[in-house]
Amino acid sequence: MGGAKTMSVERARAPRKNETESERRVWRGLRLLRRHGFHFRQASIGKYYADFACHRAKIVIELDGLHHATPEQRRHDAERTRFLESAGYRVMRFWNVEANPDSIAQQMLELLGPPPPTPPLVGGGE
Repeated sequence: MGGAKTMSVERARAPRKNETESERRVWRGLRLLRRHGFHFRQASIGKYYADFACHRAKIVIELDGLHHATPEQRRHDAERTRFLESAGYRVMRFWNVEANPDSIAQQMLELLGPPPPTPPLVGGGE
């Protein structure tokens, strides 16, 4: 019952179980954006898994390790980026050894714009 779905869920969760220290730090920084209505998560987009994706804002953040510097991996990354962009996502890449969660969160806030205004209280207070 639900074998295919269970396999895809497990496959999607595998990167989170094996995340690097840089990824853990960036998760903490991106959680701050939730209060502005932007929720990042690991996500399957087509045949690819995004390190961090915000579907609402159509942004994918990738943290690349040193293995991404090889010519073969660069070709794969370029193909992946083209696919994600064709699906309407903006792809931002950072080297995981340099990943500064505060800087990444700040860049995301600047890219996403100011948070929406807080709606007025209904029936309140005067």
